[in-house]
Amino acid sequence: MMEWVQVYDPLGSPFWSTLLATLPIVVLLGLLAAGLDAAKSALAGLLTALATAILGFGMPTSAALASAGYGACFGLLPIGWIVVAAVFLFHLTVKSGQFEVVKRSVAALSPDRRVQALLIAFCFGTFIEGAAGFGTPVAICAALMIGLGFSPLYAAGLSLIANTSPVAFGALGTPIITLAKVSGLDEMALCQMAGRQLPFFSLIVPAWLVAVMSGWRGVVGCWPAILVCGGTFALLQFLTANYHGPALVDVVGGLGSLIVLATMLRFWQPKEIWRFPDEPPAAEMPTETALPTRRVVYAWMPWVFLSVLVFVWGQPSVKLMLNGGPADHPNVLAGSTKFAYPVPGLHNRVYRTAPVAPLAEGSDRAAEPEKAVLEIPWLSTTGTGIFLAAMMTACWLRIPVREFVAQFGQTVWEMRWALFTIACMLALAFTTKYGGSDATMGLAFTHTGALYPFFAPLLGWLGVALTGSDTSSNALFGSLQRITAEQLGLNPILIVASNSTGGVMGKMIDAQSIVVAAVATGQKGGEGRILRFVFLHSVVLAALVGVLTMMQAYVLTWMIPN
Repeated sequence: MMEWVQVYDPLGSPFWSTLLATLPIVVLLGLLAAGLDAAKSALAGLLTALATAILGFGMPTSAALASAGYGACFGLLPIGWIVVAAVFLFHLTVKSGQFEVVKRSVAALSPDRRVQALLIAFCFGTFIEGAAGFGTPVAICAALMIGLGFSPLYAAGLSLIANTSPVAFGALGTPIITLAKVSGLDEMALCQMAGRQLPFFSLIVPAWLVAVMSGWRGVVGCWPAILVCGGTFALLQFLTANYHGPALVDVVGGLGSLIVLATMLRFWQPKEIWRFPDEPPAAEMPTETALPTRRVVYAWMPWVFLSVLVFVWGQPSVKLMLNGGPADHPNVLAGSTKFAYPVPGLHNRVYRTAPVAPLAEGSDRAAEPEKAVLEIPWLSTTGTGIFLAAMMTACWLRIPVREFVAQFGQTVWEMRWALFTIACMLALAFTTKYGGSDATMGLAFTHTGALYPFFAPLLGWLGVALTGSDTSSNALFGSLQRITAEQLGLNPILIVASNSTGGVMGKMIDAQSIVVAAVATGQKGGEGRILRFVFLHSVVLAALVGVLTMMQAYVLTWMIPN
């Protein structure tokens, strides 16, 4: 099998090579925005990516096809499995009738839609992001908001916008931990730097969320809840990131803000209850009779099961145990719960080169080839934890086995095209990664000189938009960010950390998240509408991260950890 070294300027012109590299993304997003359904758009984007990699960048055909297959498998497990399990659990609670009690209990906290969005999309979603990541909060929160009566578009869009500022610390700090490993910089310093950027946006995002729903007048009418919600999370985010580490930032912040806001609502409510224009005003809504505490607890138990198991499944020690234990002390699960298969035609075949990766001494390529190992940790993946929560829910709600199986089969059947779409999206992302076109797009940002601190977060934003993961974006561009920072005489801690903090704003427009949101809200063919709903918000917020990074690079240098 012949080794292949990536080429970042195949056309001999950075401008034209960059345009060639962007072609699959333009095709995918353009078709989505034009209204073509997601499955066809994703397939067209994938075929374009394969043609670009093979014909444009000179990638061996076997390697390109292998990278697409690798990505498709990753799209189904863990991401597809997470979405299926989350939607299945939601359907069980709806079928049992208990979700009506959940709706009434949330309305009892506040019938105001702005407050409900803060509680579910921001506070609860942040906790789920911190525990699991990988699209889990979007799937769960969007489904919850649909059940509460939000329109499908707003349930999807608000869940995506809210799932931004916590993403850098999602899945128990995995993005920051990965960034430190890739860049070779101190993990705690990167964590502290992110903790000195994102709290500003943790204050902004709740207000932004409310403004999207109700305009800035709605923000004025709800500012105490916004301040308490965002302020609590921002403070806990800052303290945990700067004095503890990346693992529990979102878990602590999400739970803390949820508890504080829920407590506040016992003593304060907006003067004017805001509802969507197509809903009856609050004054015309039937008065909710008080629900017995026991009944509320009973109805919320499926979501308690979900929260506990998602958190437990996210713990590194639990994952290690479920995967069979350490290599030197395997347990009884070893060899049966996690399988690893090197991808034929791709594993150890592709090499990155300068300036994306440091060169091996006396060589024109990186010291190590790119790994391509398909891992199937079927027991430790978050989706399995959610499915176990669904099984516990069935027992708790006394759902018969036959109905449980039938509902699961119906959920999978309803999501078949969504799963196909997710597989195509990840196949496209992996093809661009192993083909090198992602690096070509990233290198375009490095030619901006003194303005690079503004564009460094946008590089992270691009990485997340391409891969659907802040962790993947950090793995992709972390080393490049450090190399560029040192060449330009900029502080590498600031620039490398901004890859992750800017990347979070790309989370709301990545194709994977768009599809997950559409599936969770039952919007078949509505992916283009969702993309148009959130795209401008993503760009503006990413640009604001760039402005903050510029200020910290040249004016607020005291904010950078030593």
